[in-house]
Amino acid sequence: MSDYYLDVVSRVADLPLFRQSNPATSKAAAARVREFAGEHHRAILEALRAAPGGASAIAERCGLVAHQVGKRLHELAKAGLIEETGRLVESASGRREREWRAV
Repeated sequence: MSDYYLDVVSRVADLPLFRQSNPATSKAAAARVREFAGEHHRAILEALRAAPGGASAIAERCGLVAHQVGKRLHELAKAGLIEETGRLVESASGRREREWRAV
C-alpha cells in the first residue's frame, strides 16, 4: 500500500465510528470496521479520482455495494479527503443522490 493510502487510512481511523449513546452491539460492529474500512476507503478514493459520482456509481466502479460506499463517504468527508459537488445525480435505482469528488 502506498504512503498516500497509509496516510488516508490513519486519518480516517482516528474518527469515532459510533455515538456514545449507541448500544453495545453498535460498538462491537464499529470495532470490526477497522478490518475492512481501509480497503473500502482506498477503492472509493481511486474511483473518485477517476470521476465524481454518487454512491451507486462509485460502488459500481469499485466493486462494493452502494450501502457500503455510503457509510465510507461520510468518513472520508470528515477526514477532508472528499467533498460534495453540490449536484444531485441519478442512482442505480432511479433516485436522486448526492455527487461526491476527491479533494
